[in-house]
Amino acid sequence: MKCQFAAGAASALGAFLYFCCALPSQAAEFDALRQKMVEEVVASSGSTPPDPSVMAAMGKVERHRFVPGWLAPFAYRNHPLPIGYGQTISQPLIVARMTDLLNIKEGDTVLEIGTGSGYQAAVLAEMAKSVYSIEIIEPLGKQAAERLKSLGYENVETRVGDGYYGWPEAAPFDAIIVTAAASHVPPPLLKQLKLGGRMVIPLGASFMTQYLMLVEKQQDGSVTTRQIVPVRFVPLSGGH
Repeated sequence: MKCQFAAGAASALGAFLYFCCALPSQAAEFDALRQKMVEEVVASSGSTPPDPSVMAAMGKVERHRFVPGWLAPFAYRNHPLPIGYGQTISQPLIVARMTDLLNIKEGDTVLEIGTGSGYQAAVLAEMAKSVYSIEIIEPLGKQAAERLKSLGYENVETRVGDGYYGWPEAAPFDAIIVTAAASHVPPPLLKQLKLGGRMVIPLGASFMTQYLMLVEKQQDGSVTTRQIVPVRFVPLSGGH
């Protein structure tokens, strides 16, 4: 009971601090920090900056609303932040890189595996026609669904479940993004990817080198993979 009380108290404190940080008087400050984050991501990308459409999307999404309240003042720093349950919201530079690799068009349908707090889904929703997002941790999934709805992202559908098996009834997808490290490319996800579609997924074991991989499904059904950059993600969980 003591641990449950402490967790509840921390949650209430976080909500209070979040409310304080989200007051209208703080809006201009968050806008400025968000613009600075966008500029830093572009500068950190070297000779291959993300497409302007990606940075425009990240410039719209209020990242401070997708982290615990007490972390809101740090939301626009270019590093990952904890969101509870052993999970993190990815570094903005990685979000930009993964989103850019998907080459999303306005009419696309995108599948995300690992909703987390909902930030990546919101970025995708600014660019695609529709986004389907799956989270295996029930409390995170429910919180993200409520958050996305409250922020007006009506083109995002979420569910709690094992993302390894994808979302068959909404397939095929123009793009699939996996925000947790897997040991291999899940066959169900590959099956649900459209011909000509792209999947971005970190591959590798926990506490070992992982690589961000671009998987492309050619028009003839063949599959090519390309290693992009070394990364570090929490492992993809589930019963598979």
